[in-house]
Formats: sequence, C-alpha cells, structure tokens
Amino acid sequence: MTKITLLDGGMGQELIHRAGGVATPLWSTQALLDDPDMVAAVHEDYAAAGATVATTNTYALHRDRLRGGASNHYAADGIVLPDLEDRLGELIQTATTAAASVRAGRRVAGAIGPLGASYRADLLPPHDVAVSQLAEIAALLAPGVDLLNFETVPSIAAARACLEAGRATDLPVWLSFTVDDTDGTRLRSGEPVADAVEVAGQADAALINCSMPEVIPAALDKLLPCGRPVGAYANGFTQITPAFIAGQTTADDLSARADMTPAIYADHAMGWVQQGATIIGGCCEVGPAHIKEIATRLRAAGHTII
Repeated sequence: MTKITLLDGGMGQELIHRAGGVATPLWSTQALLDDPDMVAAVHEDYAAAGATVATTNTYALHRDRLRGGASNHYAADGIVLPDLEDRLGELIQTATTAAASVRAGRRVAGAIGPLGASYRADLLPPHDVAVSQLAEIAALLAPGVDLLNFETVPSIAAARACLEAGRATDLPVWLSFTVDDTDGTRLRSGEPVADAVEVAGQADAALINCSMPEVIPAALDKLLPCGRPVGAYANGFTQITPAFIAGQTTADDLSARADMTPAIYADHAMGWVQQGATIIGGCCEVGPAHIKEIATRLRAAGHTII
C-alpha cells in the first residue's frame, strides 16, 4: 500500500493534563523549566503508540513570548511574566534533549510556532524582521533535530518568511498551515489555500495543522497540487473562536471536544490518507491513545509506517 509518516500528537495540552493545571501564558515553557522529564515522558508515550516523528516542545519559544514585564502581550489580566529571554538557547537545548530520548529509529522535528500569536496573520512583523527572528530559532534547533516544522502558519506572507528562514539551515523544511474552522479552503488570514500552493511547493512537505478535522479534507484538496508530500494533523478543540483569534480570551478558554475519541479521530485521519496525505498525526487535545489507534488502523489497512 502506502508509506505513511506518523507524527505524534499535541504536546502543550498533554502537559497541562499530566500536570493537572490550567493553560497559562508560559505553560509549555514552564514544563521545560520545572519538569523536563515529563516532557521526555510525553515523547516516549507517543513513540510507544507508534509515532515515527517526535516534535520538540519549542512551539512557543520565541523572544517576544519569553520577554518579561507587563508589556508582553501574552501577560493577560495584569499578569507580569518573568523575563526568560536570555534563556532561549538553554530552553531549546532542554527541549531537544527531551526529544532525543526517542530519537533512535525516529526523526525529531523542530517545532517553530508563529510569530506574534497563534492564528494571527496581522501580527507578523515585516518580512526581513520575521525572517531574522525565525532564522535564529531555526539555527538554535538545527543541531538537535532532523527537520524543521513551521507550525500553524496563518498566511502566505508568514509561509514565505518561514521558508526563507528554514532554508538558512541544511535541514528539510515543512510548512504546516492553519485554516479557517468554518471554511477549510481558506487560511486563517482569509487567503485561499490554493494561493499558498506555490510557496508550499518550495518546501519539503506541506501540511494542514491545528484546525478542526472536519475542514481538513477541503484544505487538502487545495494543497495537494503543490507536488510535495502533503499531510494533516488536526486539533481536538470545539472551535478556535473569533474571540480567541482576536486575543480576547486565553488558551484556558478553549474546550476539548467530548466526541473526539481515538476511534473518531482515526476515522478522520484515515480519510486524509485516502485523499493522498502521506504524513498524519495530531495537534492540541490529540493524545497518545489517538496516535495508537491511527497506527493500528494504518497497519490493518496494509500501509507501512515510516
């Protein structure tokens, strides 16, 4: 049948569940400071479930997110965040070390999240600034990973900046776009996914991530003509609301879908494979049990997991 790359699932929400806490502006970063062994344990559980790619816990490691003080726009409700900017390199090293626990026989993907905030195309800095900031993260990740995955890319301009920054290294570059939860043919910016095909075709793989699974088929239809390996990994949230995208709520206000069982999620994922996706996995609120179910389905269907 088909060779399928099986990604892991979400890291941040999984860490919240294991720590028994709530989402804060620094929750995934805090785990690197307080309990890196827990981060490694998440990687190990995904590997045991069948994932062949481990994604580093580095999505939120950007200077603007680590900068302290009330001026940090992540410091909602008057919270003053600690200044961790000078620990950027240390945190990335901790994250890649945690992922290295499962590197034997698997690839490690260096996760690079969007600048500004998730889903916010309007917060992208000017192109040269964006490239410089992203390239710094890519260079810090490069020694400890096998590929770079720029995640939750909300716009074509962001994709171009990510691609240029990634190409400053010698590593394969994946672009993972996020699409509208009500219209999978459009990026979060409102631009048609079809218009992103040109830049997607310059990457080593093009994916759809952190969107509702129901809208991914429409997005894949538009992305498949890029001529590169295409994939998808959805989230398990009820919806990324307009209020959240506008910065009026926090991650603590996002709700997990009660109906997104491992079996239901695997139904979606196998549908993406039938469409032509060769890289699948999960994002926020998709855990090891979901990945295990996908692995079982892939093998039962005669696919080879690579």
